[in-house]
Amino acid sequence: MWRAFVAFNATISRWCMYVAVAGLIGIVTTVALQVFGRYVLNDTPTWAESTALVLILYVTMLGAAVGVRDAGHIGLESLLILVPDGLRLKLEVVIHVLVGTFGLIMAWNGAVLAESVMAYKIPTLGLPEGINHLPLVIAGILIALFSLEHIVALWRDEDVIPSWH
Repeated sequence: MWRAFVAFNATISRWCMYVAVAGLIGIVTTVALQVFGRYVLNDTPTWAESTALVLILYVTMLGAAVGVRDAGHIGLESLLILVPDGLRLKLEVVIHVLVGTFGLIMAWNGAVLAESVMAYKIPTLGLPEGINHLPLVIAGILIALFSLEHIVALWRDEDVIPSWH
């Protein structure tokens, strides 16, 4: 069961990065079209800015979740080196519990926020305003899931292998 959980998390993490890279390409393309429209055609596409902003939210939140799994986030490793091994293990578990708790709180409040504005439309896109807040929900759930993987790996005295290896 543990191996399946690790494989699932690695796959989800990898696909989040694929989506984030595609989103980055979308941002660059959208902004390039916006600049071309503004300065060459003197007619800026109305949807370009809103699209780029939505894409930025998804890229940022998915990237943050992957950073938690692949240990790419800011950590306290420099301080943890100074403490004894037994205490270091306990502190690492506390850190992952706090990060996972933050993820769950972020997911919950993101869902409340998304639901509260879902009836409103993004004027230039015609899409529900709530799609701007769904990345909080997705990333929060993934952060909690990835933190749980780190906690179990610490208890099993294993390392979480980044999804890119």
